[in-house]
This record gives sequence, structure tokens and C-alpha cells, in this order.
Amino acid sequence: MKKQTEQMPEDPKFHDTWLLLRKYRDVVWGLELSVQQVKRRFQMEIGSSIEDFLDSLYIAGVDFSDNGIQEQARSIEKSYQMLKLLETSVNIMRNKHKKGEMYYWLLYYSYLSPQEYRSVDEIIEMVRPHISDISQRTFFRRRKNAIEALSSILWGYTSKDSLSLLEQFFPDN
Repeated sequence: MKKQTEQMPEDPKFHDTWLLLRKYRDVVWGLELSVQQVKRRFQMEIGSSIEDFLDSLYIAGVDFSDNGIQEQARSIEKSYQMLKLLETSVNIMRNKHKKGEMYYWLLYYSYLSPQEYRSVDEIIEMVRPHISDISQRTFFRRRKNAIEALSSILWGYTSKDSLSLLEQFFPDN
């Protein structure tokens, strides 16, 4: 049997979504590590947990100077917002699209599950309880359709327009 390779369409929206999905596990992992590092660093430098410190600041109305933790926290927040945007979009697709449930499972086992599977055949085995009679060819076609459906939710217009729109909602400063 000829091994099927993944081919990306030329559409930049598809490419952006595909890249975002491919990076998802790495971003989740990096975000978890960053949060732990910030908490540990904060504990060492300030001498209390972030939560206790922020509670005392809010009560006292105090502002503190930036010592690097604030910039790292901003970076974590931006990554978190990106993950939430993706997760919300996936849930909208799952609940509202006419093939949403099928598309969800294709994307989940391909990109979103904590476990990364070694081969397309492994992914297809995981998908089988949710989608019957799925071949490799059907898998690739339907997964492409799932990514396109998710792209339309994520980007709506064009990816370039959407990035400027996201910047309005989540400015750097």
C-alpha cells in the first residue's frame, strides 16, 4: 500500500490553522512550564505565592515596579488567550457545524489530545469508535475539511485581517 503524505492547500487561512494545530501540544506544554517557572521565581523573589501577593496588593492599592516577572506573565497571558481562542473555536465547530462531532474527533486525535500518536493508522484506530468505515484516504480528506471549517471560525475573513482584529482585543500594552 502506498503511504499517503500530508499535502497542504495553498490557502493561507488553512496554513495558519494547520500550523496552529500542529503547535498546539508544544504551546500547552510550554505554557504549563512557564506558569510553573513564574510561580517558582515569584516565590523566590517576593517570598509569597502570586495569589497571596496579588491579594495584598489589591487590598493595599499598591503598584510594584517591573522586575521581569510582569513581561513573562504577559507572554503567558498571550499564549493562554491564543489557546482559549482555539479551544472556543473548536467547541463552536463541534456544537454548531453539521459535521462538527466527526470533525472534532479528527482534530482531537490528530492535534489536540495530550497523547501524540505515532502514525496515521494509530489515529484512525482512535477515531474508529466515533467514525465508522474510515480509510486513510477518507481520513485525510475529512481532516482537511475539518481544518477548513475551523479556519472559517478562527479567521472569518482572512488571516491577516484577523491578526489585526485580535491585536485590538488583546493589545500588547
